[in-house]
Amino acid sequence: MNKIVVIDDERPVLLTLEALLKRNGYAVQLAGTASAGLSLIEKVEPDLVLQDLGLPDAPGLETLGKIRQLHPEVVVIIITAQDSLSNAIESIKLGAFHFISKPYAPEELLNVMKRALEQRELVKDREQLMAKTAELSRQLEEAQQQLAPVYTSRRMREINELVSRVAPSDANVLITGESGVGKEVVANQIHRLSNRQSGPLVKLNCAAFPQNMIESELFGYVKGAFTGAANDFPGMIHEAAGGTLFLDEIAEMPRDLQTRFLRVLQEREFRPLGSTKTIKADFRLVAATNRPVPDALSSGTLRQDLYYRLKTFQIEIPPLRERREDIPSLALLFARRFATQMSKPEPQFAPEAFQFLIDYNWPGNVRELQNAIEHSIVLCDGDAVTVKHLPRELRMPAILQAAVANPSNGDSTLKLDAREREAILQALAQCHGNKKKAAAVLGIHRPTLYSKMKRYGIELK
Repeated sequence: MNKIVVIDDERPVLLTLEALLKRNGYAVQLAGTASAGLSLIEKVEPDLVLQDLGLPDAPGLETLGKIRQLHPEVVVIIITAQDSLSNAIESIKLGAFHFISKPYAPEELLNVMKRALEQRELVKDREQLMAKTAELSRQLEEAQQQLAPVYTSRRMREINELVSRVAPSDANVLITGESGVGKEVVANQIHRLSNRQSGPLVKLNCAAFPQNMIESELFGYVKGAFTGAANDFPGMIHEAAGGTLFLDEIAEMPRDLQTRFLRVLQEREFRPLGSTKTIKADFRLVAATNRPVPDALSSGTLRQDLYYRLKTFQIEIPPLRERREDIPSLALLFARRFATQMSKPEPQFAPEAFQFLIDYNWPGNVRELQNAIEHSIVLCDGDAVTVKHLPRELRMPAILQAAVANPSNGDSTLKLDAREREAILQALAQCHGNKKKAAAVLGIHRPTLYSKMKRYGIELK
């Protein structure tokens, strides 16, 4: 229930507003003077204030100014019989959401209040999202600082060599690849090896913010640019001055904003929202997308002109299934990290467990591998990670993994049953008929295996 404070020196007006607002579900507090209103606001911390300008103990505009100064998060609507144009203009300048002249229609007031409260909630959501994003970015930065890139495969060594050559320049870089392949790790490496390494690395995930908020995050705004903009906010472009700006999921940026950002890249200057001042843009751009570029261009989610500006250098990170040589080194690195975090001795991997890691298809790439190793370290209670510590999906035979990963690729239920029967037969053959071991390989309990063997008519002789 939203809390409302009404400040007006006319008792009949106060009582009329109290009845109207309570009838519409608001919690209402009344004040007949400016001083009483300010004290009440301090006490109840309302969501919205309805204020008259004709107050007996202080000028109404002065009172409005104090409310906005002391409680910038509170929305104020002016309701007054002093409906001169100058009063209206001054009220809006001082931060009032709206100016309503007496007499007014109750429906008009309720509609303005609804819009004001909705705007306030949007601003609060944005502030909370910013705080969460900042904390997550801090945690992620700490985690990534522990993870120097681990490259064993030829393709990743070639990428590492390209990064080493590209990083010292100020050239734009576009990093592509499936979700979870390590695009942000490469972006971090580019910044660390660049001539801007002493400057900030500022990150903005274009898919993490509502579309109507990305512009203000990127360009910033000045106080009063919109309702709720109680202070100046410099924006990510300004924060990245002297350093690197990393825009993740660039294809998720709204098309009209892509046009504006393209102008920043061309002219190397920008203006915050609500400002007439032009600011120099001094950053090195690294962008990333997990969308296949031809698809993003053909669908129009990524503008061609922006793409051509981004791809001075384009680095495509291959999925983990195409560079399986990297899996052992990555697994050992993650195991060391999580064991340290959990105050456990660093475990080794049983050969069979390593083989399951190498054979798995890793649809979630390096991120999925990292989660799988964390899962294993949590369960490991000895010196070695064995097959039983791995997540269940990794312990499925390859044929069963394919059936689970692609349930809608045209297979009927009958075909899936045939695949499952074949997987059970393979596991039994691999374990020389030992049903306990076969159940462990399949990641199911022995009673479940017995039930499926009976269902599929599998008998051991």
